Amino acid sequence: MSVGAPRGLASSGQKPIAEILHPLSAAEEPLSVTVNVGGDKEAGLTNGTPVDTSSPASASSLFNRLQLDDDLEADVRDLYASTETRDLFVTVDDPKKHVSTMETYITYRVSTKTTRIEFDLPEYCVRRRYQDFDWLRTKLEDSQPTHLIPPLPEKFVMKGVVDRFSEEFVETRMKALDKFLKRVADHPVLSFNPHLNAFLSAKDLNKRQGLALLTKVGESVKHVAGGYKLRARPAEFCAMGEYLDTFTQKLGTIDRIAQRILKEQSEYLTELREYGTVYSNWAASEDELQRPLEGVAGCVTTCCGALDEQSENMSQDFLPVLREYILYIESMKNVLRKRDQTQAEYEGRLEAAILRKQEDRTPMPVEVEKCQDKVECFNADLKADWERWQSNKRQDFKQLLTGMADKNINHYEKCQAAWESLITLLQDKQTEDKTSETN
Repeated sequence: MSVGAPRGLASSGQKPIAEILHPLSAAEEPLSVTVNVGGDKEAGLTNGTPVDTSSPASASSLFNRLQLDDDLEADVRDLYASTETRDLFVTVDDPKKHVSTMETYITYRVSTKTTRIEFDLPEYCVRRRYQDFDWLRTKLEDSQPTHLIPPLPEKFVMKGVVDRFSEEFVETRMKALDKFLKRVADHPVLSFNPHLNAFLSAKDLNKRQGLALLTKVGESVKHVAGGYKLRARPAEFCAMGEYLDTFTQKLGTIDRIAQRILKEQSEYLTELREYGTVYSNWAASEDELQRPLEGVAGCVTTCCGALDEQSENMSQDFLPVLREYILYIESMKNVLRKRDQTQAEYEGRLEAAILRKQEDRTPMPVEVEKCQDKVECFNADLKADWERWQSNKRQDFKQLLTGMADKNINHYEKCQAAWESLITLLQDKQTEDKTSETN
């Protein structure tokens, strides 16, 4: 490969190696991630798409502001979201508890259906525990350093706060593991990784194989780049980093507020149940008011059930998505750091080669060209994964927010219907009283 015309740069408009002291990809347009919404000067999260800043007059206009339309061009372009092009389907379900003298743990059934020739059979069914999923993610991160690896749910939980063997916790973790595996299986590169093949098909995983190499991942890059400071991250990757910082802040704030709402709802639910019990006890001692008082108690009980269901939906459906994307952001930042290390290695080798060439006119070392190829590959893979991640994020948050809206509407409709039924009961009681007085 010619040093003056590196592969993949001539058509993209990037500068040749002769001008390498400038950041790679600096000529490309940076990602636009700033938007002023409702007077808030913080960075917005619509990738530069113009947004109406006026106050929404209805729920539909609010959803339009959130850029959640079905006809988003990026979603249409995402071919990997279509089931027509997929040939690998995985499912995680059926959690089972295993108790032995040494430990207690949960395994999950991993079912696979595929038409790929890399698999010996069209269907597989194996059982895996959390540490097996963790092994798979580690191997993917090791063997595919230029790609974004989907996150796993947190491994450790606070003892005394969360029971990791409770039905609710196991169900939430199972859904997260299922989503992790589906994201890997839908990825056009990760899905062909041999470690994924072994995870899906092998009865017993040989997890010790290759462990010695894991501790050495990136050591050569860190060694070369350790004493070299990156000149400048390209503008488009700077924009990615800024977007991730802003997105982290937004999600963190929403997560904290949602946790506080859940806590307050739990306290309110306790008092509401006591409130209903008072009316029930009162009705037992008031013959004249028995039906109205029992009606109020019934309304309160209905509202308690609706609130309990709403809190459960927030805890099991809403919060896990927020936490997944907080972890996703950390994964993306990790890939960005690796990209920076690779660029720093390239710039360091190039600078040393230029100095040697000035002194003794030696040709440009092959290692420099390989490093440049590595940077180009990293940039291309990262940008492709970024676009795929943004598309998935739009779809996930569209589903999350519309689902949350539907569940809130359902909650208030149940409460409204309960209290409206009480009005009918009171009106009937009033009619009966008037009839009795007339007679």
